[in-house]
Amino acid sequence: MTAARFDHVGLSVADLDVQKKFYGDALGLTEVEEHLELPDAGVRTVILRAPDGLKIELIERSGSKPQEFADAFDGAGVQGYFHWALYVDNLAKSFAAILAAGATAVSEPGPAARAGASFAYVKDPEGNLLELIQPAG
Repeated sequence: MTAARFDHVGLSVADLDVQKKFYGDALGLTEVEEHLELPDAGVRTVILRAPDGLKIELIERSGSKPQEFADAFDGAGVQGYFHWALYVDNLAKSFAAILAAGATAVSEPGPAARAGASFAYVKDPEGNLLELIQPAG
């Protein structure tokens, strides 16, 4: 068996067009594929990619319901995907840019447990949690 490699993150969204714009503006992701995989089920999808190869698949299904937590970190109390994290070169600049694109701050940039690294959490326009990490160095 060959070693597995990461391909993409799939994110269920309420509004495909709003989220596509957000992830394009906030992270520079561009559309590489759009198709209806299950038109009878009311599903629309789009795959966005960053220049470094990071991919996210946005999936819109009519009638989908958001996960709602009183606190952004309450999602850690439920099994399953909780958040996804991205390395950034400049945390302060990336944090400001993602907020300007429509994200909501959850935690301001601060030191991480890893020596010399820093991180911040934000929510996208639909409340999905993202972590931004600036590695040490």
